[in-house]
Amino acid sequence: MALRREPTARQLRLATELRRLRDAAGLAAREAAALLGVSPVQISHIESALAGVSEERLRRLAANYSCADAELIDALAAMATGRVRGWWEEHRGVLPAAYLNLAELEHHATFRSDVAVIHVPGLFQTEDYARALFAYMNPEFPGAEVERRVEHRMQRKVIIEGPDPIPYETVIHEAALRIRVAGRTVMRAQLARILEMFDADHVTVRVVPFALEDFAGAGSTMVHLGGPVPRLDTVVRDAPHGTAFLDSEAQLAHFQDLFRRVRAGSLAPEPSRDLIHQLAKEL
Repeated sequence: MALRREPTARQLRLATELRRLRDAAGLAAREAAALLGVSPVQISHIESALAGVSEERLRRLAANYSCADAELIDALAAMATGRVRGWWEEHRGVLPAAYLNLAELEHHATFRSDVAVIHVPGLFQTEDYARALFAYMNPEFPGAEVERRVEHRMQRKVIIEGPDPIPYETVIHEAALRIRVAGRTVMRAQLARILEMFDADHVTVRVVPFALEDFAGAGSTMVHLGGPVPRLDTVVRDAPHGTAFLDSEAQLAHFQDLFRRVRAGSLAPEPSRDLIHQLAKEL
């Protein structure tokens, strides 16, 4: 079987978890290969996501590693065998891989929580707001490139607007609501769109007001995607040269704590709604 040229973030996560299980068992790759009856090269390919792994082999590996976490093993088996070729595949080879990886991770997520400091969260953005944002951030892009990114962002909303929405909680800093990415008409429509989302039972919106003291922010946009088990959660961060997908135990614990601190300093949903209403009136 041909090796993968560009594994997805989900495939890389499966590979990483298998390597972590082997490391926890204190086994070298060659020892794991001998127990499975394959070559060390095959273990290397599996643990680098260059090759897939069948459910039967995955469960044998877990048994060889003395992993007794049945829920984790079942979740990993689903990752190994449940590849979904979703709507994002139409953008493969057209948009950067990070766009597709985020959409795939969101498709499989059990919840999403995020912090937005500078811009309105992507899942809330209107087409006009997203178009103005992409055009400003990438002035060299022709119109068609901007439109591809806008289309992708609108399609991602299926996780909160589709037939099977996931729980979504977002904490938005007042700065993100005040920065006029586009003109007054676009911004009014954008704030109106956020206000509409307050009525969705699966959506929680909180605002961090400028008046809050002792608030240093979250550094940048932060997205926390829930996995089928907590160990398989993922944090997505804006990085200087792209999108970073973080999943180590220490990283997850750090950003979960950071989200709790940011949320603790935010307004409750009703006062948050009132503040957004006031901002809309000022436009």
